[in-house]
Amino acid sequence: MTKFEKTTALSRRAVLIGGGALVVSIGAPIGADTVFNIGAAHAQGARPPLTPDQLSSYIAVNADGTVNAYFGKMDMGHGLHVAIGQIVAEELDVPFKAVTVFMADTDKTVNQGGASGSTGIQLGGKQMRYAAAEARRVLIEMASSALSVPADQLKVSDGVVTVKNDASKSISYAKLIGGRYFNVELAWNKQFGNDLYAPGKAQPKPASEHKIVGQPIKRADVAPKVFAQEDFVTDVKRPGMVHGRMIRPPVAGAVPVKVDDNSIKDIPGAKVVWDKGFLGVVADKEWDAIKAAEKLKIEWSNANPPFPDQAALYDHIRKAPVRKRVVEKENGSVDEAFKSAAKVIEAEYEWPFQSHASMGPACAVVEIMTDGQVLCWSGSQKTHFVQEGVALTLGIPVEKVTVYWKMGPGSYGRNDADDCAGDAAMLAKAVGKPVRLQYMRDQGTGWDPKGPASIHKVRAGLDASGNVVAYDFLSKAFSRVDVNTNGSKPWDTLTGQTLGVALKSGDGFGVPAESYAFDNKRLAWETIPPLLDRASPLRSSHLRDPVGPQIHFASESFIDEVAAAHGADPIEFRLRHIKEPRDVAVIKAAAQAANWETRPSPRKGQTGNKVSGRGIAYAQRNGTRVAIVAEVDIDRASGKIWARKFTVAHDCGQIINPDGLTKCIEGNIVQGVSRTLWEEVKFDNKSVTSVDWMTYPILDITETPAEVNVVLINHPEIASSGAGEPSIRPVAAAIANAIFDATGVRIRRVPFSPDHVKAALS
Repeated sequence: MTKFEKTTALSRRAVLIGGGALVVSIGAPIGADTVFNIGAAHAQGARPPLTPDQLSSYIAVNADGTVNAYFGKMDMGHGLHVAIGQIVAEELDVPFKAVTVFMADTDKTVNQGGASGSTGIQLGGKQMRYAAAEARRVLIEMASSALSVPADQLKVSDGVVTVKNDASKSISYAKLIGGRYFNVELAWNKQFGNDLYAPGKAQPKPASEHKIVGQPIKRADVAPKVFAQEDFVTDVKRPGMVHGRMIRPPVAGAVPVKVDDNSIKDIPGAKVVWDKGFLGVVADKEWDAIKAAEKLKIEWSNANPPFPDQAALYDHIRKAPVRKRVVEKENGSVDEAFKSAAKVIEAEYEWPFQSHASMGPACAVVEIMTDGQVLCWSGSQKTHFVQEGVALTLGIPVEKVTVYWKMGPGSYGRNDADDCAGDAAMLAKAVGKPVRLQYMRDQGTGWDPKGPASIHKVRAGLDASGNVVAYDFLSKAFSRVDVNTNGSKPWDTLTGQTLGVALKSGDGFGVPAESYAFDNKRLAWETIPPLLDRASPLRSSHLRDPVGPQIHFASESFIDEVAAAHGADPIEFRLRHIKEPRDVAVIKAAAQAANWETRPSPRKGQTGNKVSGRGIAYAQRNGTRVAIVAEVDIDRASGKIWARKFTVAHDCGQIINPDGLTKCIEGNIVQGVSRTLWEEVKFDNKSVTSVDWMTYPILDITETPAEVNVVLINHPEIASSGAGEPSIRPVAAAIANAIFDATGVRIRRVPFSPDHVKAALS
């Protein structure tokens, strides 16, 4: 459902031929000229400009009555296109199978922000819903004129408009507009990206009338992927294409000062592309490009090793100067309340740099045409931003760049895909041929933007009765936007940074998202400068649910610590302080489904090396609420943890597709377990040393949970919020709390690898 097809503007004759049996008579037949005249105000043969204020930018009806939906986001593996197809089919009253969703190609879609912030349904789906509703309104208005019947006397089923009290009078969407384009202006809010909103005059259907939305429709793209019947970005081929490889310095921050082209002269077709810190090679064959990258003799500048010892990372964060401080929430008199507290509980939590560790390193293909047009094929999750970044890197107008989205190895935020597109563009410009650039495995893990390392200091003041009278949460960390969330600006890509563009490092982090109603409460964050400001393998950016897992690892672990200090059951303690009804509901739903036994932690009476425990954690994210109960088994002797079972209660408002949502949650849990138990970027003072699956281990199939039981709480009356990231947010804390329940030992540093666990238990 992501075909690169071209919608064609058809003639009157073509519409008549294409409409075929869909042309329905109403007494005397309706002639083609009559239909065209009726629709002249709403339809035209040539597609209007691809701008957010045009209905044709989102919806088209083909000559056979099928529907194209043009979606300026993309599906990074959750089956989002199915849900978008359901929304469009629902509003248009056509069968689900009649809708094809075209995603992310910049010549077919407007910039709706790409895959970003779990907004695919929340914002992108909202826009497609309003566009489809407006298309239905316009088609009914056209049918009203054609049938000479008031619009309120018409109904639609399967793309055919019928008079309510006279089934013999009807006309199809195909006959009304099939093969032409809507000529209808929308009320665009002048925003691009996630915030783009362009409604028409129509209001969408009420949830009570939904027949397709809410159904567990299965994805059709799984089998083609499994059986290698679908191309990925790595499969793109262009006539005359050559292959490229990039070369990174052995010491981060070093640049080439001398490059010996003659050292690869025996490799057929091998060429060097060198500009300041940018260094790559191309060759006619991919293996020759790999050999050339390995064999090329380079003299590097004498850069001082920029990084501290890995063991000193968290001390570095503690001592580093603060570049920016933000208090995001404060109520009451926090400092005064601590002074009068009968007891103060304090803890500090640590989270490492983490890699996106996509299944494969990034790949991109760039071709510069003879007329100056640039074509780019990318697996980026933000193609419209890649379009801008490639244009700026090449110094050409953005209109001259087209980016085609092809499924890549995954993304989970700002991985290496945008960097790869920029690098490929520079190589293509230098050699004058289409270039297919693929990073190597060590570059995919070693040089992707990283999820930032952080520490989190939390304090709670209790009165004599054990009530929380003061709460203070502070994160100190590398910025989540040292390089921005997309590659639209050269200073945010390795390409631009190696070419020497001026830098614009950003500052951002976050605070816990929850509803604990403490009278005196402060939530704040501080960011510190990057370890290396330019072309760093430890530059930090967005990783799935940016900074959410580490923040809530700290906050929800600490809530458990306070409950344990008070001798309270972890759920009972939470419910004592949470006031949001939907938050209370997800916690109760998870507890009930998990058969939670009310008691304080840790669990008593366990002996021997094999112990088990349960833990609860909860969080909000942009309107979504999630509560997780984790059940773990621990081998004290080996330090090995098996996160055996998860019970997840999930409330994201109206559910579009429960099957896709459940699988999305399951994927979040598995990746969350991996990031909690194994994932940590290792480095020495020169560079990143996590360069493969041995040095950056992830969860393997033997370690995945035996059960992930999902409880979906549907609120058809509440607009859908996001689901792509919220359920990864509480995973680490739920596991940490289960470990404490099993062992009585509180582990405050991720990952919970066997060595770390053994050390903590000893």
